[in-house]
Amino acid sequence: MLYMPELHPLARLLIFGGVGLIVLGLLVQLATSLLPGIGRLPGDIVIERDNFKLYIPLGTMIVLSITLSILLNLIARLFNGGGR
Repeated sequence: MLYMPELHPLARLLIFGGVGLIVLGLLVQLATSLLPGIGRLPGDIVIERDNFKLYIPLGTMIVLSITLSILLNLIARLFNGGGR
């Protein structure tokens, strides 16, 4: 058997946080390839200079925030028994 020492809670948090960020990054890549308009919505600010590019996705963040709020609210209502 392979001996695995017990991980410190902070180490475990950092490992799972890193794995979570990798999964989130893959989901973002998948979403941008499936939804080609995401990231270039009206309200997204792009400032380009000679060797500088600033991108502030305000429109995308608002749409994402509203979508996730509705989705998480529906999931919470399902698991909470309809808000009873």
